[in-house]
Amino acid sequence: MISPQIIQDYRRLFVNRPAYTLQSARPHPETGRHYYFTPKKVGTGAPVELTEVTIRRHLDGEITIGLYAINPDNQRCKWLAIDADYQNAMEDLLKLQYRLTQDGVEPALELSRRGGHLWIFLARPLLAKDCRVYIHDIALRLGVPVKGSGQREGIEVFPKHDSIEPSAFGSALRGPLGIHRDANRRFWFHGADYTVDAQIAYLNGFRKLTEHQLEMFIAGKERPKPDNSPQERGTASGRRARPARLEFRILEYVAPLRKVGRNYVTRCPSCAELGHDRSGDNLAILIRDPRFYKCWAGCAKEMIRAALGRPTHMEIA
Repeated sequence: MISPQIIQDYRRLFVNRPAYTLQSARPHPETGRHYYFTPKKVGTGAPVELTEVTIRRHLDGEITIGLYAINPDNQRCKWLAIDADYQNAMEDLLKLQYRLTQDGVEPALELSRRGGHLWIFLARPLLAKDCRVYIHDIALRLGVPVKGSGQREGIEVFPKHDSIEPSAFGSALRGPLGIHRDANRRFWFHGADYTVDAQIAYLNGFRKLTEHQLEMFIAGKERPKPDNSPQERGTASGRRARPARLEFRILEYVAPLRKVGRNYVTRCPSCAELGHDRSGDNLAILIRDPRFYKCWAGCAKEMIRAALGRPTHMEIA
């Protein structure tokens, strides 16, 4: 039985906003996998807010939730997570863990199917962009690959965005201590008994990163720009022109593609952020008009665009 205190502790550690995702209880009929979706209220279609009852059901193993890192009201997060899910991922996680401890930061190591997650808890919510600078700088100095910065495989840093729009969600990460439906098991934090009570007590004891520490760690540093960041171009007059703003074309951002009937089929970027769609067939793009695309697992257009680093507010029709 999950006590009210455990639920409160879990909320304090991991919940930064009431929005959440839910892992499907039933496997996809074609892939056999359990995808995440945003639960909606019947009738209005508005997102359902996270409650203590939802958290209890997650910890009891009845459901599995995904949690968002950034609160769009202030662009801050209350935790950082480093997700490593590739060959030899644990070796990189252990290097990062050791380096973080040299700074006096205590990361909690959560196991996963092919690697694990390092969670860093914050004394108070801190700006997402500052947190990302810190982790990216450490990874760069250690030579640990970061996915999306010219690397096909590497760690993923949550939050995955420096900031998000007021109505956006960002990227969700599976809530710890629930049952992963694809694996049909819990993945525990290393270092404590495998019970929910013992795990929460263990996490409560971790030293939390303060704003003063973070400011010292990132002083004079900035996160490297992605390889596809727009570059300024010179004009014939010698002046610098503003980068051209082009209509979004999804075929320029996804690969590889294969044809299935009237559609191209490929991996959904939003599903991939959560470690899903390993078969690479969730996203369908209409061949005759690629402006029309759909994720069969239920990811909204805004989620797909955000995962590609091209949120919908950047599009010009």
